[in-house]
Amino acid sequence: MSGVYNFCAGPAMLPKPVMAKAQEELVNWQGLGVSVMELSHRSPEFIAVATQAEQDLRELLNIPDNYKVLFCHGGGRGQFSAVPMNLLPKDNSADYLVTGSWSKSAVAEAKHYGDINVIEAVEEHNGEKCVTCPTTWGLNPDAAYVHYCPNETVDGIEMFDVPETNGVPLVADMSSTILSRPIDISKFGVIYAGAQKNIGPSGLTLVIIRDDLLGNARKTTPAVLDYTITAEKESMFNTPPTYAWYLAGLVFQWLKNLGGVSAVEAKNIEKAQKLYQFIDQSDFYINTISAENRSRMNVPFWLKDESLNNAFLQQSEDADLLALKGHRSVGGMRASIYNAMPVEGVEALITFMKKFEQENK
Repeated sequence: MSGVYNFCAGPAMLPKPVMAKAQEELVNWQGLGVSVMELSHRSPEFIAVATQAEQDLRELLNIPDNYKVLFCHGGGRGQFSAVPMNLLPKDNSADYLVTGSWSKSAVAEAKHYGDINVIEAVEEHNGEKCVTCPTTWGLNPDAAYVHYCPNETVDGIEMFDVPETNGVPLVADMSSTILSRPIDISKFGVIYAGAQKNIGPSGLTLVIIRDDLLGNARKTTPAVLDYTITAEKESMFNTPPTYAWYLAGLVFQWLKNLGGVSAVEAKNIEKAQKLYQFIDQSDFYINTISAENRSRMNVPFWLKDESLNNAFLQQSEDADLLALKGHRSVGGMRASIYNAMPVEGVEALITFMKKFEQENK
C-alpha cells in the first residue's frame, strides 16, 4: 500500500503523517481511554483542540484580528446559499465571475436569493481557455459583493491574481485553493472552503469573514447558516463535526512542520510544472488551458485517441495510481495533486504515462 497514490479530486488523500497520528490516537486520545470523536464538543479537552486548530490556521494564513474563523457544516454548496443569505440585501445585486463548473453552481444557487449579475470570465484562443481581462468584466461598483472561485477543480482553471473590486466585498470559494499558496486575507470579505481538498476529510467547511460583514443575515436565514450566530457561538451553535475538526488541526500542524504555506507552494509549483511539461512535450496527451491559468491543484488532460481511455484508466489503477478519470462533464483524465500528494506520486504518474504512450502509439 505504500506505493498507492490517490489522485481523487475530493475527498482527497490526506498526509500520511496525519493519518498515522490519527490511527495512533484513534481509540485512546491523550490517555483518556476514549477517542477524540467521543468527546463532548463542549469539554475542556475538545475546546483545547478547537482553539489550537484555529490558532494554527490563523498563523498559517496570517489572518488579521478583525476576521472571524468559523468551522461550519454543509460543504461548499451550503455556502452557495449562506453567502447571499448573509450578504445580499433584497434590494441589491451581486456580481458573480464564472470561470467553470463550481462558479456556475454558485450562481444557480444564489439566484434563489436575489439579483445576480453573471460575468462570463473565460474565453478561448487558439484552442486554449483563459481568464478574460478584468477590464472587460464591468463590475458593478454598487454590488453587495463580488464572488469568484480561484480554482475550478473540474475545469483545471486557476486565477492567481486577486480581482480588484474597489471596496466592494470580495467573496471567494477557496475549497481547492486554500493553504496551497499564500493569500492576502485582507483583500477578501469572505473566504469559504470545503475541507476535503487541502484541509481534512469531508464534513467540515471553513469560513473566514471580516467582522464588519456580520450582522446582516436575512431574517429567514436558517440559524446554522447565519454567520453571526456561528461566530457568537464560536462554531458550536450545534454539535460541530468534531473528528473532522480534529483532523484539520493535525493537517495544520503538518503544514507548519513543513515550513508553512510558502514551503508547500514551492512543492506544488514543482509538481505542477513536472506534469504540465511532460504533457506539453507529448503528442499523445493534451491540455487545453492556457499556461497563465493552468491549475496547480487539478490537472485535466486528454488522450488524443480517446478510444484508449478505458485501457488507460484500468492500467493506471493496476499501477496503484487511483482516481484519474476526469469529471463526467468534461471527460478525459484529471490528476488532482493537492498538498498531500508527494512529488514522488507525480513522478510515478509521469512514468506510467510515458510507458502507456510507448505501448499504444
